[in-house]
Amino acid sequence: MTGQDDIARTVRIAARALGRAGLVHAYGHCSARLPGEDTFLVCPPVPMAQVASGAECTAVPVTGALPEGVLGEVRLHQRLYASRPDAGGVVRFMGPSVMALGAIGRTPRMRHGFGTYFAPGVGLWEDIQLIREDDAADGAIAAMGKSRGLLMRGNGAVVVGDSLEEAVGLAFYLEDACRIELAALATGLEDSPEIGTEEAERRATRSGRIFERMWDHLTAGDPELPASQ
Repeated sequence: MTGQDDIARTVRIAARALGRAGLVHAYGHCSARLPGEDTFLVCPPVPMAQVASGAECTAVPVTGALPEGVLGEVRLHQRLYASRPDAGGVVRFMGPSVMALGAIGRTPRMRHGFGTYFAPGVGLWEDIQLIREDDAADGAIAAMGKSRGLLMRGNGAVVVGDSLEEAVGLAFYLEDACRIELAALATGLEDSPEIGTEEAERRATRSGRIFERMWDHLTAGDPELPASQ
């Protein structure tokens, strides 16, 4: 396989993994940057759990018009890649806890290990409209700030990783952080412990195959995994 073929396969595997994990349903999409190019591959515009083995992923330029057939919401992916040269993968998803917390205009505080990967804190985009234009995408990215994650009120969330494999792990982490936050809010103890910035920087490690193990967990059994896996 060529490099692009390998990345397309990873995009398909990621799409199905997100579907199996319940992080997407009829809506949602993921993408991966092509190394050394101002282009990324986005998954087919179908429910992600239904992405077929070998299905074609579409190459999208980091700047310019979206190719025919690409969903308008992929504009946010495009602007993220343009504004973050280190971005290797983007996941747009609608996990149940993400949807619930965003709907009440709240973001998860850093209360457990997974939450530390979004320091200094998950951003919040208040506009409930779908993001299909550059201006809206740029506004959402500004609200995201230096974080790896953004909640969009009424529209789920987006995460950005150094790779698509990392972004898939971050989607799982953000959903879990929102679950923890909803549980904390349900206790009525809003002054419950939070993790400070310095602690978070130490805790948010990538050593020890942190994201690799999450990828293995979420993609286990996928029909396009290499035989060795």
